[in-house]
Amino acid sequence: MTGNGTGDAAAERTTGRLLLAAAPIGRPEDASARLRAALAGAEIIAAEDTRRLRRLAADLDVAISARVVSYFDQNERARAAELLGELLAGRDVLVITDAGLPGVSDPGYRLVSAAAAEGVPVTALPGPSAVTTALVVSGLPTDRFCFEGFPPRKPGERSRRLAALAGEPRTMVFFEAPHRLAATLEAMAAEFGADRPAAVCRELTKTYEEIRRGPLGELAGWAAEGVRGEITIVVGGAPEPAGLSDPADLASAVAGRESAGTPRKQAIAEVAKENGLPKRVVYDAVVAARR
Repeated sequence: MTGNGTGDAAAERTTGRLLLAAAPIGRPEDASARLRAALAGAEIIAAEDTRRLRRLAADLDVAISARVVSYFDQNERARAAELLGELLAGRDVLVITDAGLPGVSDPGYRLVSAAAAEGVPVTALPGPSAVTTALVVSGLPTDRFCFEGFPPRKPGERSRRLAALAGEPRTMVFFEAPHRLAATLEAMAAEFGADRPAAVCRELTKTYEEIRRGPLGELAGWAAEGVRGEITIVVGGAPEPAGLSDPADLASAVAGRESAGTPRKQAIAEVAKENGLPKRVVYDAVVAARR
């Protein structure tokens, strides 16, 4: 039986090694001694932003002798093929993004997948991560969580994606651009419920770090005033259903409220909230009953 683990001795390898290096998410002093050594000794460095890499190296007082190439979203596919060729030719490649680990909402996945398929050793130089940093400071449950990356930019697509996550029981972690934060929080409040607990983590580990905790509706109002910096959002998972769950019962509850004069949309929202369910579930039950 053969393997492609990363523990093989260099003398036994005919390919190079792919190293995924975690970069500080804020303060350069969070960089490890291993990162300094890896940058100084690398043969080829694939950087999301070569200028930021040079700035980080200067902050760490590291002299880079490697060949440095750009590796970002727009050239990821072509550059991954090029870097795989270097690996197969026996040269080591270090991948580093602007902050955090490569492959987490940043370039890296395609190259890792291709390298693994070719038997190239792949390893990671662990370090800071905005995902886990935000999670542990959020005050929300950490025993089970999922990372959902950036929500879609278009309002309709964003609402559909969030609606599909409304029943997710695990704590959810998202990235978002500051100029879209208010709209995203409003969409989350609409799909998850304005009372769902959440935390907005801004400028993690930096001088002006801010952790804002509260229900989604309240956070959406705060963000409407304008927010700057790198943003990570943590949202509590859906609560366990405590009331009605059968579609026929849900439709009947909505019908009862409608007969008492409550508009259908409001009745659906009220029944959903009372039973700890996404509005979409109750709406689908009403549509099914009318059919």
